Amino acid sequence: MKVTPFYAALLLILAIAAGSLGAYATNRWIVDHDAPHGMHDFVHRELHLTKSQQEQLDTLETNFSVERRRLELALKTANASLAAAMDEEHSYGPKVSDAIDEVHARMGDLEKATVRHVLRMRGLLNTHQQQAFDREVSRALTSEAKP
Repeated sequence: MKVTPFYAALLLILAIAAGSLGAYATNRWIVDHDAPHGMHDFVHRELHLTKSQQEQLDTLETNFSVERRRLELALKTANASLAAAMDEEHSYGPKVSDAIDEVHARMGDLEKATVRHVLRMRGLLNTHQQQAFDREVSRALTSEAKP
């Protein structure tokens, strides 16, 4: 089967859509700063943090917010490079392929940073809190998205 420019572009669009969906899902299920639910809400409302834990968590959240913004900007930059490569090659050429690899690498960086952040949060908790946290993380990663 010959890969025409139309099919290459369609494949590329589907890959970008799948990657974007993955990034969105990671942000929604693991670290949802903007919505009134999610892991952070669970930690703040359900785990009965001590004042010291709350202060440490606030520091973690502030630091991660900065890191997350930096990583999201790197992902946007990679997406812009992909758009430029597609505009230049108009086919699934080496520049487009390399740009896709870069997008995936930046998405991976964001996901790894998110998981590190979640595990740092866990490290602030006592044994009982960690057990509840672990159950919530497992539920968040394996359940359907909330409406």
